[in-house]
Amino acid sequence: MSLERLVFDVFAKNCTSRPVMENVAGKWGILTMAGLLAGTHRFNELRRRVDGVSEKMLSQTLHALERDGLVVREVVTAIPPRVEYSLTDPGRRIAVKLGELIDLLEAEMPAITAAQERYDAREDPAVVPQQPHP
Repeated sequence: MSLERLVFDVFAKNCTSRPVMENVAGKWGILTMAGLLAGTHRFNELRRRVDGVSEKMLSQTLHALERDGLVVREVVTAIPPRVEYSLTDPGRRIAVKLGELIDLLEAEMPAITAAQERYDAREDPAVVPQQPHP
């Protein structure tokens, strides 16, 4: 059966699209792909762009995205040699949507912050007040 005829359903627990979604939609996947939207980056440039990511986590994220065909790792033969990362065409299409999600989230932050403050000001419904002992 050809891949074009397969039906992918991320809601199905055994669908092969689910691990790819996890790679893309995790915090570091989103930020890494969105960081590469601006163009090709060397590892440390990307690490500075994705503030807070460890070297190990960025490396793991890039390997996973490369395996999924969303990122290209290119060794540039120069003196000294360097490694550069960029998005593939499918990676770019997905990253554009992730960038839109980031823009929407940032635009909604005033409303989100206000909702968080209202929620935090309420009494926690999970805590039941203790009755005084007679």
